[in-house]
Amino acid sequence: MEVTPIPIESYKVGFIGAGKMAESIARGVVQSGLLPPHRISTAIHSNPNRRTVFQSLGISTLPDNSSVVEASDVVIFSVKPQVVKNVVVQLKPLLSKKKLLVSVAAGIKLKDLQELAGHGRFIRVMPNTPSAVSEGASVMSLGGAATKEDGELVANLFRSVGKIWTADEKLFDAVTGLSGSGPAYVFLAIEALADGGVAAGLPRELALGLASQTVLGAASMVSKSGKHPGQLKDDVASPGGTTIAGIHELEKSGFRGTLMNAVVAAANRSQELSKS
Repeated sequence: MEVTPIPIESYKVGFIGAGKMAESIARGVVQSGLLPPHRISTAIHSNPNRRTVFQSLGISTLPDNSSVVEASDVVIFSVKPQVVKNVVVQLKPLLSKKKLLVSVAAGIKLKDLQELAGHGRFIRVMPNTPSAVSEGASVMSLGGAATKEDGELVANLFRSVGKIWTADEKLFDAVTGLSGSGPAYVFLAIEALADGGVAAGLPRELALGLASQTVLGAASMVSKSGKHPGQLKDDVASPGGTTIAGIHELEKSGFRGTLMNAVVAAANRSQELSKS
């Protein structure tokens, strides 16, 4: 199939769905300067608060989803997994091969999306909630007719809200277990660290501030230093010191094994849900 190149200097993006993820991506794209807001659109939402959010960014709000598709070169389906198939079917007459289709709906496979749309110029992306603060971790997989240029265009869109990797779709359940569900594990860890600080005598506000900034700083060191996290851990743990005493307690409680089990359990659950 001959794929029509998308004009990089003038292409338009439309969001089907106006929820938090669509808002995060749209906000990132606008704030990064990647696209001017008038080249982004979504349908007028029944919830006036959602409409106000998009309009405040300068994004076009159109009468319905059909209008969004007609106005766009790239169509991003950002609706709940249980409704995405129906939405694609409803819009199928407008989803020509000239349009690059993107889905961020969890658990809905490319094979199904391509069959519903009638062509394979589809890219599936698995983002996560820190995209809302431009620190997202996203993974994408290209459909059968999506070109290398299509992939780069989508990667640029999602780089505006964090980092993005390309992987085989068969890895998406594991991606869900790690980066999709992982923020919740880290929130639990931050809460527990703060509780530990309170137990050791710190005021609650100070403990929470220290806990959250410590996790942020540690993650940045792993991301920016190029060192293995084990090496960074060793650098902090001096002989007979405070850190190794704390690490010893974590090891006695099976800390690493518990986190590994959490990722695997979430990945297994994702696999179950995608089959239902």
